Amino acid sequence: MAQVLVVDDEVKLGKLVAEALELDGHEVARVAGGRAALVELARRGFDVVLTDLMMPEVGGLEVLKAAQALPTPPAVVMMTAYGTAENAVAAMKGGAADYLTKPFAMDEVRLRVRRLAEQRAAETRSERLVRRLTPELVAESPRMKQVLASAKQVAASDASVVLLGESGTGKSQLARLIHYSSKRAAGPLVEVHCAALPETLLEGELFGHEKGAFTGATERKVGHLAAADGGTLFLDEIGEVTPATQVKLLRFLQEREFVPLGSTQARKVDVRVIAATNRDLAAAVREGRFREDFYYRLNVFSIEVPPLRERKEDLVSLAHAVLARKGLPTEKLSKDAEARLLGYTWPGNVRELENAMERALILSGEGDIQAEHLGAGGPSLSRGGGKGVRAADVLGEGFNLDTFERELLYAALERAGGNKTAAAKLLGITRRRLYSRLQSLGEKVTDPESD
Repeated sequence: MAQVLVVDDEVKLGKLVAEALELDGHEVARVAGGRAALVELARRGFDVVLTDLMMPEVGGLEVLKAAQALPTPPAVVMMTAYGTAENAVAAMKGGAADYLTKPFAMDEVRLRVRRLAEQRAAETRSERLVRRLTPELVAESPRMKQVLASAKQVAASDASVVLLGESGTGKSQLARLIHYSSKRAAGPLVEVHCAALPETLLEGELFGHEKGAFTGATERKVGHLAAADGGTLFLDEIGEVTPATQVKLLRFLQEREFVPLGSTQARKVDVRVIAATNRDLAAAVREGRFREDFYYRLNVFSIEVPPLRERKEDLVSLAHAVLARKGLPTEKLSKDAEARLLGYTWPGNVRELENAMERALILSGEGDIQAEHLGAGGPSLSRGGGKGVRAADVLGEGFNLDTFERELLYAALERAGGNKTAAAKLLGITRRRLYSRLQSLGEKVTDPESD
């Protein structure tokens, strides 16, 4: 149960409140004044604080202020015999969770504390879940700290959000953070990778379809919007969606309803939308490739996730996070390996760093990770066992963009063991885009529907 602090200069009343709460299994500390309460708050953590408002020397509002300043503030319930509106307003403005006017029934105190304790436990579970699901969201750098602060701020609302940033920066993890930090955390989080599906399939996946809606629709299908009812729909790579699908999504954002393919009945759902893209949507709007009305309806709040090269302060901590997920000590990463990580620009961002660490763990075996396990001069790109290639090393040496791109594509294919889906994931692109790039470079490729 909860850790509770009872603060009241009426010793007899404080004792009665403490005993009532102990009946529910709470661990209760009791002090007879505000000054003693400040000492207890500094000494240990509490889930709930019940404090009298009017006390000599240090009053309840000062106790409330001290509690709110803690790294993990407890819920504070103000108790007073002076039940004026002014007192209630001052306490609630100061951050009090509840307000009790004396005299009060002990059953009422127990009920209020039980509710606050359950709420606190749910918040703690949600925080643990967020940490488990989003280990990539390390924030040592000022820019990333601002990103996380913005994410937690917008999580408290139901506004649509657009996450901007290069591939591999952690936009999907940020979407999960927003969902699991919101009041929708208990609801579903449905993720849709818009670039992975052609338009005809994407519409059916999003909106669902009735039996017989089109050739091959042999049964009714519930779409992602319906599946996300009560939760969040995450549309990854929204910049790849065609104008026709944008129109239908716009209608949903405006009306909060949609019509499944083959149906005439609109269906209302309660869904929050988060979208992500590595494209410049504002430029796409200016060029006529993205609908302006859809852009402004979707982009209520935007967060730009910086590339890893612009937040070097996070690099070592991210590498340590990979080790922690494997149950390995951070000391396994040697100082020269740390220096190698810091000396590289990470064009593939966090995803590339994680892949480099996975490879280094294999190469290092039981020993520590050394610089050479991360490649010569930095994580390298190679084909057919040839020399590693870094962009900074080959400028002016006869390497053109097509050559470098070809080396990058084949390095991904080699690391993925020839599996094109896995190679596309390493590169942060869709399999369809991988095939397109290979074809544009004059490579012969087979059917993109098979590996």
